[in-house]
Amino acid sequence: MERILGNVETKYFDLGKFKTESSETIDGVEVAYETYGQLNAKGNNAILITHAFSGDAHATGWRDDAKKPGWWGSMIGPGKAFDTDQYFIICSNVLGGCAGTTGPSSLNSATSRPYGSDFSQITIGDMVAVQERLIDHLGIEKLLSVAGGSMGGMQALQWLAAHPDRIHSAIPIATTMKHTPQQIALNHIQRQAIMTDPNWRGGDYYVDQSPNRGLATARMLGHATYTSDAAMQEKFGRRKTDGIFEVESYLDYKGDQFAKRFDANSYIYLTRAMDNFDVSGSFETADDDSAKILVISFSSDWLYPPWQSEETAAELKSLGYDVEHVVIESSAGHDSFLLENEVQARVIRDFLARIALDLASCEKVSSLLN
Repeated sequence: MERILGNVETKYFDLGKFKTESSETIDGVEVAYETYGQLNAKGNNAILITHAFSGDAHATGWRDDAKKPGWWGSMIGPGKAFDTDQYFIICSNVLGGCAGTTGPSSLNSATSRPYGSDFSQITIGDMVAVQERLIDHLGIEKLLSVAGGSMGGMQALQWLAAHPDRIHSAIPIATTMKHTPQQIALNHIQRQAIMTDPNWRGGDYYVDQSPNRGLATARMLGHATYTSDAAMQEKFGRRKTDGIFEVESYLDYKGDQFAKRFDANSYIYLTRAMDNFDVSGSFETADDDSAKILVISFSSDWLYPPWQSEETAAELKSLGYDVEHVVIESSAGHDSFLLENEVQARVIRDFLARIALDLASCEKVSSLLN
């Protein structure tokens, strides 16, 4: 019988003042995070899970105030790819989010109102810098791995570029080193859907109605890019109910549900951070102590197609990194990494086992020499 984590809770870390890459200061940053499993005596079994654009700190298990299990329950737990019997798993909500970590909807102590349009423009680098402060707070010197898909994969690559001495490995999944013009265009259209909503009010809408219609429309377009034509054909075909295509009703429902839980400003800030992200040419030349990399992509992902992962792998290989790129056959599109996928689970499980074994061997050799 499958073992499922229960009784998980979201914790909060008061980081204090934080200076962004644009040299702006955000006062009183609070970070929402969850942990699963136990940190071992050596403190070397910690894995940071970085979430995708609309994710949060609740990655697995059941929480009393949540209506559903964590967003990556198929991958994190006892005996799963990220095995909580072996590893200490950490997941935090990103800076700029709207699920517990300070973002545009948070209260600005200087004005006693939500930040709204006054929130600092943030970057993927800022998100990772906040995560590094959290890792310090938890007393972890070096992560066994950092792993995530989509925007989470960008964060994994940023860790490799900015803090290579603090990770033994990285697993960027269904992601890219930088957006193409088409990817930027898709995000721009989504932002325009929000910003042309009459309730947008320049991003300062918290005292009145929120731009939910625009937010729902943005999410509908986003959701369409996360799936594939084959997956939509299988799920909906051209079937109609009461004269309306089932795929239309589905997208309407998904958009409306999303608007109930997500903040429009966070949508704007996070998509801009993704568009501005570019770590190509930013990695150090590898040496014997450099992190090992597992790059994963999916055959039907047209939002972040396999060629972008191959580009990432090729650049890292040219710098001497130990890199494996696995393309997994799937008809589910970009969202493949979030769905239960035994191939993905096996590849990650085997990779982490190799990293843990290599680390143990190095520590044994070191102890013998000393």
